Amino acid sequence: MRKVGDVTNTALATSPLQAVDRCDSCGAQAYIRVVLSEGDLLFCGHHGRRHEAKLRPIALEWHDETDRLHAPSAPVTD
Repeated sequence: MRKVGDVTNTALATSPLQAVDRCDSCGAQAYIRVVLSEGDLLFCGHHGRRHEAKLRPIALEWHDETDRLHAPSAPVTD
């Protein structure tokens, strides 16, 4: 869990997730950020859905980017 409190960390909490952001449960790429009063949690789609029922009621923010998993790829050009 990362602490969120100062202006810098709060700004980071709302920024888009990157490939280096990893699920706190399994280490896979994170697509869900849950902002809590104590800090934030990052989850892959699987673990985000697993914990959603318990965390969503206490979350200050639920940032879900799992739609990127189904987005069409950019064409490859040679």
